[in-house]
Amino acid sequence: MNTKVAEDTVAFAGALADASRRVIRPYFRSRLAVEDKSDTSPVTIADREAEAIMREMIERRYPAHGIYGEEHGVARPDAEFVWVLDPIDGTKSFLIGRPTFVTLIGLARHGQPIFGLVDQPITDERWMGGAGHPATHNGIATRTRPCSSLAEARLNATSADMFRGANGEAFARLKSRVKMVTYGGDGYGFALIALGTVDLVVEAGLKYFDYCALVPLITAAGGVATDWQGQPLGPNSDGRVCMAGNNHIHREALGALAGP
Repeated sequence: MNTKVAEDTVAFAGALADASRRVIRPYFRSRLAVEDKSDTSPVTIADREAEAIMREMIERRYPAHGIYGEEHGVARPDAEFVWVLDPIDGTKSFLIGRPTFVTLIGLARHGQPIFGLVDQPITDERWMGGAGHPATHNGIATRTRPCSSLAEARLNATSADMFRGANGEAFARLKSRVKMVTYGGDGYGFALIALGTVDLVVEAGLKYFDYCALVPLITAAGGVATDWQGQPLGPNSDGRVCMAGNNHIHREALGALAGP
């Protein structure tokens, strides 16, 4: 990440998260109506309204910037700077009243994620980090946890159900080589790498808005974020994600995923 993100842009990302919080909080545990999208994933009025307010703010402040949102689509995708938004990452957790969903706000330049913000509106937690900005958790510097080997690593994934066929076999190999495996959390689980409580998160089937904000955050905290082949994550990645607290754990994880 060789582009330092301007301070006023970082402040604006925080303002986006503040606005999203104001929309989301009143809906939490309110038994609101749920719709199923074409891929059968759930969506609520909270998802749509939170993204809508963020998009309005971006259009006013940075009309030349692009926007890539989960709920309201893509605008100006070829712009130099593109905001990548997932208003509620973990809608299922949101629906059952579990405060592990997050708002993801990423900024990419020429397709390269350069800044990320992860916000949990209920527990009042916010992670930020990216080019020229060390990772923070609620304004306090945060780093990944020292972990010397995969055998000592704490692995998290949102659900075992996301791994099918060859992906399932690969994940089983990885799972057998770590010390601890936990499930659940969506983007919150990735943010725990930056907090230093989780060492490794591996997932499959993710979309750009699921990981764009996480790449610069994890990197700024001292970690590594790639696809399963060790390639940079971008808008055209295949959705298989491997993020780790350090290079050594990351290399071992990729080896386990590749087999045998």
